[in-house]
Amino acid sequence: MSKFRFIALQELSSRKPLEVVAPSTNIADYYGCHVFNKKNMQKYLTDETIDALKRAVDEGKAITQQEADLIANGMKSWAKDNGVTHYTHWFQPLTDGTAEKHDSFIDFSKDGSPIEKFSGKVLVQQEPDASSFPSGGLRNTFEARGYTAWDISSPAFIVDDTLCIPTVFISYTGEALDYKTPLLKALLSVDRAATDVCKYFDKSIEKVTAHLGWEQEYFLIDSALYKARPDLCLTGRTLMGHSSAKDQQLDDHYFGSIPSRVTAFMKDLEFECYKLGIPIKTRHNEVAPNQFELAPIFEEVNLANDHNQLVMDLMKRIALKHNFNVLLHEKPFQSVNGSGKHNNWSLITDNGINLFAPGKTPNNNMLFLTFIINVLMMVYKNQDLIRASIMTATNSRRLGANEAPPAIISCFLGKSLSNMLDTLEKVGNKMTSEEKTALKLGVNRIPEILLDNTDRNRTSPFAFTGNRFEFRAMGSSANCASSMIVINAAMAHQLRSFKQNVDKMISSGIAKDDAIIKELKRLVKESESIRFEGDGYSKKWQKEAEKRHLTNINSTPQAILKYEDEQSKQVLIGENIFNEKELESRVDVELEKYTKKIQIESRVLGDLTINHIVPTAVIYQSRLLDNLVKLQQIFDAKECEQLSYKRRDLVRDIAMRIDSLKDLVADMTQERKKANNLENIRKKACAYNDKVSPFLDKIREHIDALEMEIDNEIWPLPKYRELLFTK
Repeated sequence: MSKFRFIALQELSSRKPLEVVAPSTNIADYYGCHVFNKKNMQKYLTDETIDALKRAVDEGKAITQQEADLIANGMKSWAKDNGVTHYTHWFQPLTDGTAEKHDSFIDFSKDGSPIEKFSGKVLVQQEPDASSFPSGGLRNTFEARGYTAWDISSPAFIVDDTLCIPTVFISYTGEALDYKTPLLKALLSVDRAATDVCKYFDKSIEKVTAHLGWEQEYFLIDSALYKARPDLCLTGRTLMGHSSAKDQQLDDHYFGSIPSRVTAFMKDLEFECYKLGIPIKTRHNEVAPNQFELAPIFEEVNLANDHNQLVMDLMKRIALKHNFNVLLHEKPFQSVNGSGKHNNWSLITDNGINLFAPGKTPNNNMLFLTFIINVLMMVYKNQDLIRASIMTATNSRRLGANEAPPAIISCFLGKSLSNMLDTLEKVGNKMTSEEKTALKLGVNRIPEILLDNTDRNRTSPFAFTGNRFEFRAMGSSANCASSMIVINAAMAHQLRSFKQNVDKMISSGIAKDDAIIKELKRLVKESESIRFEGDGYSKKWQKEAEKRHLTNINSTPQAILKYEDEQSKQVLIGENIFNEKELESRVDVELEKYTKKIQIESRVLGDLTINHIVPTAVIYQSRLLDNLVKLQQIFDAKECEQLSYKRRDLVRDIAMRIDSLKDLVADMTQERKKANNLENIRKKACAYNDKVSPFLDKIREHIDALEMEIDNEIWPLPKYRELLFTK
């Protein structure tokens, strides 16, 4: 057995749960203690200053310099009382994580004495280096200036000894270099568009807020085993590894008893989350061995997204304390379920109406139907854009497998609601009083129809689940903002189109209710092909989807390039989420990320193959050859032939695989060099997808076969049965 694998397996025997002691069994005693929320503000800010901040958040009123200074001073006092020594502008660049530059509060007075200072100017804006973050050509490497600006709608928080201030991140010339800036624009856009449509039904509605409930799936792997797998360390997934004889076939891990070490980790994580005001609600075993999930109570999208980014960072750091490593890769292990991040999305009015939940009156139910139908149309018109928002090098390996929806975007409503829409479509354009009564009665029955009648279709990318839509195609490592930007912007664009058409009919003399019904009927009919109630994994659905003219794009670069389609531009540029230059840069960033991830996987696999697997195969082959020579020395030719023919076949097979691996690695390296010489990022990404990526599976096939042939004692890397079944 290799030294590293032996040491890793030896370490497992000493693992014990780390005891976690919360300051109180009552969560309310410490919930949000590390957040500068209203409760903490009241101790450090005047009522007038709190009101000014509230107006800025609720009404978009600007904060004066004096108010900013007062807020900064109170924030610093609160932070100092909690042991904070540094502050940072916490932002979300176009990478797979967050970014922060820490500064201490130290400054000097006029007489040179050291003081601790934190001004409103520093709170509101800072200037980090923007040249080294992905920009898609928006910034040259010699143009370093960028700005972070305080996002007042997301509260400051404390991590360790640092005050973290959520911010947007923009270039010197004003273009967005992050996820938060376009997300805030998309949320404002859907607020305005949805509010305008709501006023058809309730003129008192002044605001609509998008809400998000994310479900974070992840794997926990013992740190010793993780370190013994270079592919896991460098790429986040196993580039090789034969499936374990037992993995998830018995469904015995799903919702099973949580191992004690994992429970200790979860308790520690929840404790830290509660201090940061993150409302973690659910924890459980997921389908695959060593796979788990946590989920919070729904929050406003921007805050929910900040919390998810923070949770992913906390998970990684806290796991190390428990001798675990968290895997957020969408498909870290072949042949078992990968990890997603289901985005549960809803729209809530300022008077508490969930626009995706039926109400108690026909009027509220017509409001519900209006938004449900517009969601269908939004998904139908923007299926390529929605897919583009979740297609990455990592997530593309998960889509279409047993635990994830396919790359074909469709909507699931449930038969009862679908039948209701079909009934609506049949109503005449000029309704008689009898038809109006029948429609009113049918609409009034929607809550009754939906009660326990809306199942959850796991194969549907965009499923209605009773009072929200669950977007299941999001990858576990992704920033939720990538899909939330697209979905909210596209919904805003669709609602504006709906209102324009209804207003046009009203201005021509058609009654408002009749105009709304007429437009809804048209949308139901036009979007009918996006509705699908069956098995999204079946080949039958792929053929059916093609007949319906639904796209099925499995190439990640080709999917990403759909950002630049005319429909996508109408949404993202038309809703002022991006300008032309920003959108082009986003495409380049995503293509570059794809290229680099495949490039890294290719280099890691080539190294492991030539420096670990091939030498191990040669050693075992030599043992077999030595055994054959000794057999010849003891037995006569006939007996030796009978005893050794299977061993000779094995030697021959190993030799063939060694040669094949060397050839494949050489060919892959050559294709990688060719791709690297392409200057156009679009052509380079496609070359990596078409020419380099296929080698990863071809090489793996030979290595996985060798793993089953070579003596377990000398295999250099921890195997799946060891990685997936540690407690």
